[in-house]
Amino acid sequence: MAFVSSYLALYESGQLNKITDEVKKIVHQCTLCPHRCKVDRSVDRSGFCRSGMLPIVSSWNAHFGEEAVLVGKNGSGTIFFTNCNLHCIYCQNYEISQLGYGKEVSFDDLARMMVDLQKRGCHNINFVTPTHMVYAILEALLIAVPRGLTVPLVYNTGGYDSVETLRLLESVFDIYMPDIKYADADTGYELSGISDYPAISQNAVREMHDQVGDLALDPSGVARRGLLVRHLVLPNNRAGSKKVIDFCAELSKNTYLNLMDQYHPAYRARECTDLGRRITMDEYEQTVRYAIARGLRRLDGIRL
Repeated sequence: MAFVSSYLALYESGQLNKITDEVKKIVHQCTLCPHRCKVDRSVDRSGFCRSGMLPIVSSWNAHFGEEAVLVGKNGSGTIFFTNCNLHCIYCQNYEISQLGYGKEVSFDDLARMMVDLQKRGCHNINFVTPTHMVYAILEALLIAVPRGLTVPLVYNTGGYDSVETLRLLESVFDIYMPDIKYADADTGYELSGISDYPAISQNAVREMHDQVGDLALDPSGVARRGLLVRHLVLPNNRAGSKKVIDFCAELSKNTYLNLMDQYHPAYRARECTDLGRRITMDEYEQTVRYAIARGLRRLDGIRL
């Protein structure tokens, strides 16, 4: 049976229009994310994400540096949104997320990017940092679908997402790809300015899994639907990686997990003495071994 992206049925039924209208109302007193700033983003950019109604895009391209299950042969159609609802002191893309590098574009421009990436052969449209941009994505989808958009949509998020918003978005996104950054609330506050990160992110990931299930691949090994979790291993175990792995294993032993080893001190990382170096091979291998011991077998890039 051929895979059909779930948002297409929403469009055909008229439900996508209704979801867009509902989200538009929310943005006028914004509670899209757990910060619940309640600013009217049509006139005010003083909220945590510093964003208005229109999409702000820093770059868009066929990306070959993502997980192999997203990249396939032709790349993941990645659209990087500017700004973020986290303030991570070590952000690896801080120019975009914290310094605001990017350009405001129209909904039509965003739709054109999506369709163009599909025409290039990209296997999916991969929205990076979409939490504060869901209204713009929905408006662009209403334009892109009649222009032929059919590939899966990826919600590539830092993990600080509202369950209420995710429920509104059910069936819009085919693949959820959240970070789970920390297992400890104090660490979340120290490193990202968020005191309730673990509880919020875990509840969000549970909701994502309830909606789409474990990651499903097509016969060529490309992801079509489901959950893919990322976790960046930090030096000196500052991320609490074992507890993050425990959560993933309890969620499902079939959780597709990318344990990322690319941390390097960036932005304001050296304000925390524990983050002043790259991770060691031993730190990374210990983390992988623990994931295997907890019964996780779908580890990105790891041959078991």
